Amino acid sequence: MLQEDKRPICDRPEPKNKLSEIEEQEILSVCNEEDYANLPPSQIVPKLADKNIYLASESSFYRVMKRHNQLAHRGKQRKASKKSAPTTYVAQMPNEVWTWDITYLPGNVMGKYYYLYLVTDIFSRYGVAWEVCESESGEEAAKLMARAKLNQNCLHQPLVLHSDNGAPMKSLTLKAKLEELNVIASYSRPRVSNDNPFSEALFKTLKYCPQWPSKGFDTIEAARCWVNEFMDWYNNKHCHSSIKFVTPAQRHEGIDQAILDNRVNVYELAYFKHPERWSGARRNWSRPESVTLNPEKAEYM
Repeated sequence: MLQEDKRPICDRPEPKNKLSEIEEQEILSVCNEEDYANLPPSQIVPKLADKNIYLASESSFYRVMKRHNQLAHRGKQRKASKKSAPTTYVAQMPNEVWTWDITYLPGNVMGKYYYLYLVTDIFSRYGVAWEVCESESGEEAAKLMARAKLNQNCLHQPLVLHSDNGAPMKSLTLKAKLEELNVIASYSRPRVSNDNPFSEALFKTLKYCPQWPSKGFDTIEAARCWVNEFMDWYNNKHCHSSIKFVTPAQRHEGIDQAILDNRVNVYELAYFKHPERWSGARRNWSRPESVTLNPEKAEYM
C-alpha cells in the first residue's frame, strides 16, 4: 500500500555543530563593520584569522548572510551583469548578411598607422568593399557602405551589417546612412572578441600572407595599392576552406555549384577506376547552403 512521503515534514534533530543565534548575530555584526562591509566572506575570514579571531568557516559565513538576505553585491564596483547571447543571422545567398571592421596598417614610422575599412559577405566570404583612410570616422564608414550597396546592385535590398562596438561603428552618421540604405545594424557583445569572426579571419589572412610588408607602408597610396592587389587575389584566386575550396568570387557569383558537381564526377571516375585505393567514403563536395553568424552552441559553421 502506497503511503505519503513524510520525509519533508518529519522532525529532525538539530545538528550538533549548528551555530547559535548569538554566534550568527556576531557573524552579521562583523560583516557589517566598516572594515568588512565591502568584502566577501572569502576575504573576511582570513583577515579575522590574522587578528587571531575565528568565528566560523567561509561557507558558514555565506549561509548566515544568505539566511538574513545579506548575500548581495558588496562594494562600489559595478555588479557583474550577464551578457545576453548575440543575435543569430543566417545567410542563404549573397548580400543578406555582411560584416565589417577596421584594422591598423602600420606606416614606416613608429606610431604612424593607416586604417583599412573592409566589408565582407559571410555567405561567400567575398570582400564587397574596402578603403584605406588616414583615420577612423563614421563619415568614411558611411561612404563605404553606400558604395558597397551600389556596387552590389542591392541599394534598396534589406540586409544585416554586423560589427563590433567601436566608435565609428556606432557613430550617428553611420547609423543614419544605414537606415537610409535599409540596413539592419548588428553589434558584437561588449568586450567579447569572437562575435565578429568573419572579419577577424580575413584580417588574419591579410596580415599573415607572405607578401605582407613587415616594415610598413611608405605612404597611404602604397597601402591602398597593396590592399587592392591582396583583395583581387583573395576574391578571385584564393580557394577558401570554409566554402569547399572555391574562390569567394565563384561562390558570390553562383558558379560554385557547377565546380563542385564537376569535382564529384572526377572523384566518381577515379573511384571506379581503382576502387581498391579507397578505404573510406569519397570526399564530400556538397555545397554549404547557408552560413550562420553567431550560431547557437549546438550549431557549427
